[in-house]
Amino acid sequence: ILIPKTSSRAITSPAGTADTMEILAEVNLTPEKLHDIVRKHRGCLAWGGTAKLAPVDDMLIAVERPLGIDSQGQMVASILSKKLAAGSTHLLVDIPVGPTAKVRHMQAALALRKLFEFVGDRLNIHLEVIITDGRQPIGRGIGPTLEARDVMQVLENDPDAPSDLRQKSLELAGRIIEFDPDVRGGQGYAIARDILDSGRALAKMNAIIEGQGLRTVDFTPGQFCYEVRADRAGIVTGIDNLQMAKIARIAGAPMDKKAGVDLLRKTGDTVNAGDVLYRVYAEFMSDFEFAQKLVEQNNGYTLNKAGVASTT
Repeated sequence: ILIPKTSSRAITSPAGTADTMEILAEVNLTPEKLHDIVRKHRGCLAWGGTAKLAPVDDMLIAVERPLGIDSQGQMVASILSKKLAAGSTHLLVDIPVGPTAKVRHMQAALALRKLFEFVGDRLNIHLEVIITDGRQPIGRGIGPTLEARDVMQVLENDPDAPSDLRQKSLELAGRIIEFDPDVRGGQGYAIARDILDSGRALAKMNAIIEGQGLRTVDFTPGQFCYEVRADRAGIVTGIDNLQMAKIARIAGAPMDKKAGVDLLRKTGDTVNAGDVLYRVYAEFMSDFEFAQKLVEQNNGYTLNKAGVASTT
């Protein structure tokens, strides 16, 4: 399968795919360089801006980013225009749904899926849209460096890798593999798991990284760290995606690659008084202080009736 993956940088989130990949490799690649990498490695993970795939979309994103605008219609147009320009014939779209996700209700998710399918059909793109659980962040890291760390832990089959990120990655990869007409439905997941467990996924990622231009990788987060703790025992019953993203952005992400949030507890976890729920990292004291104040107003965690989360 040929996968010329180009992505935008973050618009309203703490890290876009290109921001995270930039921790590991060069993403500002010329069209000629992209063609060479895709021909050699059958895939790439690059920023779409330098590829000039959709120059009008790039101009719109430049306006949207400082204004914090991320409308669904523009999102669909942005994604599909770049895929069409890249020559993609098949596309898998993941729509996470949850009370604090970008898409909050199933009805809205179904409407968005219908819009993707309608536009994709007009563009003759074989498009599959799946709706997934977006009630909490996937993985532990929020921010470019921390998210890149999570990705490499999964690829390296590290025992400490986030299990939810590994599971979702296998499910999505399995669906993509099933685009191949020679793969029967339901076999994709097993094939994806074998590719990951055998180390072939890591080898391919390393080859793509080397092809794009290896960066000196340092997963050390920002120098300033603020620990958010539970004030009493309880069970984590909710994590506010939007609030966690806001905290990470106030801390400096994605412009400061090492800024962000590192989640230590997820929904369903039992915590004792004083347990660290997550850590906030920042590179600059001013950002650190702003993030700390935001956390003190609303730390984004909900515990069961036995208690509520607090900060120290």
